[in-house]
Amino acid sequence: MMADPYSTLGVARGATDAEIKSAYRKLAKELHPDKNRDNPKAAEKFSAATNAYDLLSDKDKRARFDRGEIDADGNPTAPFGFGGGGGGGFRGQPGGFETGGADFGDIFEGLFGGAGRRAGGGFGRQAPQPRGANVACRLAVQFADAAILAPQRITLQDGKTIDLKLPAGVESGTQMRLSGKGQQGPGGAGDAIVTIEVRPHPFFTRDGDNVRLDLPVTLDEAVKGGKVKVPTVDGPVMLGVPAGTTSGKTLRLRGKGFTGKDGTRGDQLVTLMVDVPADDPAIQALVEKWQDRRAVRAHLGV
Repeated sequence: MMADPYSTLGVARGATDAEIKSAYRKLAKELHPDKNRDNPKAAEKFSAATNAYDLLSDKDKRARFDRGEIDADGNPTAPFGFGGGGGGGFRGQPGGFETGGADFGDIFEGLFGGAGRRAGGGFGRQAPQPRGANVACRLAVQFADAAILAPQRITLQDGKTIDLKLPAGVESGTQMRLSGKGQQGPGGAGDAIVTIEVRPHPFFTRDGDNVRLDLPVTLDEAVKGGKVKVPTVDGPVMLGVPAGTTSGKTLRLRGKGFTGKDGTRGDQLVTLMVDVPADDPAIQALVEKWQDRRAVRAHLGV
């Protein structure tokens, strides 16, 4: 026969429903099989506490128990009395339990996030099996690949390879969760948490969703203007340089930047840098006969 349910839950016989529920909640949190996998005694105590709560949370069963009509197992105290035959009782099993009319949903929903609930409500005999551990890894992505969201081929723990689709707005520190790609466990595989690291580029830099580039141009290209080839994350393109260009002039190539979180592409901002050779006799001869008399530093107060 099960021990006195009031003693099992540690409450007085006159305890309120709220006090009984609170006492069981505390015991369930301490003794739940998920937290005591290597302690069979805890599983037995958990089952006993569950059975006690099932009886005391049912007003009719509690009243019949208090009157001595049924015992702690829910069986009639008189062999032929009350016509119950023990049909309304319940039995606890070490490591698992069956419930009668008590509703454990709100209790376990708060304690364990609803784990172990069956589709029909209530609990099965087996505690929910744990999933395997999550695994964390870092993925280095080339600058241009990150800008255009090029798929990345990665190798998983099981040796299989997949093409990983980068998310819009990806940047260093972006994390991606691959469901079921972690370690295996009794309840299924955990997840793989991939942290993206965008590698720096030799000459591109990122500015929000834009890409910046300092582009050298020759003196004759700057003076006369014309078309010059420019690298972009999508490949080289031709860019028109206006005649009379000076160093620091910035031109815009639309849609050649990073893919933003809204799915649209930023631009590439090309800053022209006039590269004058240091020891070219022809240029030396040219400037000997010519002098720029403009006050190009007047706006600086000098």
